Amino acid sequence: MRAVLLAATALAVVSTPAFAQAEDVASTDIITVIGLQGDPDAIPGSADVLDAEDLAIHDYADVTRLLRTVAGVNIQEEDGYGLRPNIGMRGTGLDRSEKITLMEDGVLIAPAPYAAPAAYYFPHAGRMAGVEVIKGAAGVRYGPRTQGGSLNLLSTPVPQETSGLMSVWLGDENTQRGHAYFGGMTDLGEGARFGGLIEGFFDSADGFKVIDGMPGANTGYDVEDYVGKLRFEFSGAGIEHMFELKGQYSDELSNETYLGLTETDFAANPFRRYAASQNDQMDAEHSEFSLRYQGRFDNGITLSAVAYRTDFARDWFKLDRIDPDGAGPAGAVSISSLLDDPVGNAAAFEVALGATGFVSADDAVLIKHNNRDYYARGVQFELAGENDFSGANHAWRFGIRLHEDEMDRYQWRDRFRMDNGTLVRTTIDAPGSDSNRIDSAEALALFVQDEITFGQWTFTPGLRFEQIDLRREDFGKTDPDRTGASLTIKENSVDAFIPGLGVRFDVDDHLSLFGGVHRGFAPPAPGSTTQEPEDATNWEFGARYNEQHWGIEAIGFFNAYENLIGTCTNSTGGGCIIGDQFDGGEVDVMGLELTADADLGAMWNLGVAVPVRAAYTWTDAEFQTGFNSGFGPWGNVQSGDNLPYIPESQLFAAIGLDAGDFGGEVSISWVDEVRTEAGQGAIPAGEMVESRTVADASAWYAVTDQVRARVSVRNLTDETYAVARRPAGLRPGAPRAVLFGVSMNF
Repeated sequence: MRAVLLAATALAVVSTPAFAQAEDVASTDIITVIGLQGDPDAIPGSADVLDAEDLAIHDYADVTRLLRTVAGVNIQEEDGYGLRPNIGMRGTGLDRSEKITLMEDGVLIAPAPYAAPAAYYFPHAGRMAGVEVIKGAAGVRYGPRTQGGSLNLLSTPVPQETSGLMSVWLGDENTQRGHAYFGGMTDLGEGARFGGLIEGFFDSADGFKVIDGMPGANTGYDVEDYVGKLRFEFSGAGIEHMFELKGQYSDELSNETYLGLTETDFAANPFRRYAASQNDQMDAEHSEFSLRYQGRFDNGITLSAVAYRTDFARDWFKLDRIDPDGAGPAGAVSISSLLDDPVGNAAAFEVALGATGFVSADDAVLIKHNNRDYYARGVQFELAGENDFSGANHAWRFGIRLHEDEMDRYQWRDRFRMDNGTLVRTTIDAPGSDSNRIDSAEALALFVQDEITFGQWTFTPGLRFEQIDLRREDFGKTDPDRTGASLTIKENSVDAFIPGLGVRFDVDDHLSLFGGVHRGFAPPAPGSTTQEPEDATNWEFGARYNEQHWGIEAIGFFNAYENLIGTCTNSTGGGCIIGDQFDGGEVDVMGLELTADADLGAMWNLGVAVPVRAAYTWTDAEFQTGFNSGFGPWGNVQSGDNLPYIPESQLFAAIGLDAGDFGGEVSISWVDEVRTEAGQGAIPAGEMVESRTVADASAWYAVTDQVRARVSVRNLTDETYAVARRPAGLRPGAPRAVLFGVSMNF
């Protein structure tokens, strides 16, 4: 299918006439139930919208590179391609983006948003038409997680007119990327319209890491993603009706590992992979179906509703432990412990290296089927209207969501002998013998919000209510058929009222001041029966100034956690029961977000556009109490210790050119050093990820009004840098890669 798309795109570019202007493609509104619409500057709080024009600058397929442009967003890279992003906001945890509310078109899109929110699936940024980032008091509308903020990815809308897009990219690492969609609306008469959209996104690369003894092995990925939409609009009895049916399916096969490198090996060759990781592979499928309705009444009231279901199945077959003598669990070493102390675990490290001439014992290499199935389903409604009352304008809305989700965890190991650098399977454990449980959640959520405007003032009080029932059914490791002979059940229920208040004062047409306070909340894990939810009081205050050709914004925030939650995952290094919750007590997070943008060309009458933009974030995140934790990234915590993986400073800056027929941009991202374990003072070398500066560049040339030739360079200066020391050992950022592309709107 990919070959057909690439060939068709190349043929279309040289032979197909244009049928419509590019601006017709996305002229329809993107309808979301709980997503942000309109001007983000108009809300009393922090919000950013990256539209199709922003996304097209570099045409990133990696959402982590895209989100560098937004102040207050923290990112920990992992695989260099953004396949499983680690995203936090305003000092929240970053691991698998589980501390933020993640949506696509206003629908919760994490695999199991309440029971298992770690985002092992993430919507592919390369097919998106926009991204909304919502922080501060406005976030109480978007739960369940209101601590840091919400991220809403907006899929390609059905075009108003028959039109489409085809693009193809080819380049280093044998990267092959294609994106195409076609659709439109047709008048049926008497005010009725019907149409739809079909879309495909394809992305693959051979990878930039090299496995010992296997220089030609693929360490990259292969992604296919399909979307279809049907839309019907009609009017009657004073109501404008819209129905939209959406279906999505994606498949991913990626040869990615959790096994990193020792300090010495990273310094010698950061793109090396040890032989024991040669079989590591993620195999995943995702689907989403939703039926959306919107009714606009003559009296100004709007009713929106969506019913949805998502399914995600994955088996990440990856190296878990090394057992040098193959005799059993007593001598087995986890890969995180192995790379923490390769000298003390020399026998296990020798197995991992798999040098020529070395033959291990049978069952020395343990590779786990991290096999899990997820589903989420629900229905949500929102009623919105606008009224004048007591001299003020009220733009009110009320919403309700009924939701349930589940993670079915059914895992086992295969065991191998390392034989002259090649893994030979020697034993297959019984399915379910490593983990055999179901985590589930049922939730009722309601919110009410009123935007009250009078004169220069806008007040936006809001209240969210979450009623959550959590359940874990553990069938035990010796009951693969789940007869219930060893069944244990843990249950927990949480009711939470989440208030928020945002305030904006428009000093004049250029300057506005705003602030807000809201409760930050995140539910506990299903395996927890006694732990409390994550809870905080969050404050922000900011100022926004805009002129015709430039604007600046400054926001200060303070989040006072009463209880910070850490969740044990393999991606944090393991060493605990996966899914267990750890309470971190009181934590204070404060920070400053600065953003600015301008068109120097318009300001200085240069005759061309010269856009510049910048985003800076300063964050201070400290534990306020001391304790000893079994959660690896925390360990033995003292009052005043900084949280791990939160940089004190980060900066994004870019300058571009748009001369009409050609243009481009050079961007720079700088991230301060981070500590990988809680602590204070000077960071020990073995617990530090050093600061780095990474530049990207892009350029385009308009061959015709509809056809553009493009070039994109990732890591322009070929900076060599580490991004993390977890899950196990040092991991590199992606090296320089040059891609050439062509796109056509028709």
